[in-house]
Amino acid sequence: QVQLIESGGGLVQAGGSLRLSCEASGRTFSNYGVGWFRQAPGKEREFVAAISGSGGNTYSANSVKGRFTISRDNAKNTMYLQMNNLKPEDTAVYYCAARSGSYSGSSYYIKPTSYDYWGQGTQVTVSS
Repeated sequence: QVQLIESGGGLVQAGGSLRLSCEASGRTFSNYGVGWFRQAPGKEREFVAAISGSGGNTYSANSVKGRFTISRDNAKNTMYLQMNNLKPEDTAVYYCAARSGSYSGSSYYIKPTSYDYWGQGTQVTVSS
């Protein structure tokens, strides 16, 4: 079992920044690829970004490229999502997720059904 706890959400004005954190416990963190998803009211959960177990490969949705950066610190069992130049359309509940194994290629990371463990989510609200 892997437990995931997100933090860092909040209310920010358009153009501002936030950094989300996802702390994992329970298993060797580096054995898991991890990702961020988000879900706005009335919409499906969508992929935001992901990173392989070693941190050597990262993947991002086109909508956040150049604005969001995913990273991880395996020594701290923590993953991060630095979000810059936030837009009102980024408003959503953000979830972190983990999948066992380390794979190369975005297809292993972009589908919610590929993940084994999920956090409870953290709200991000961007005002215009």
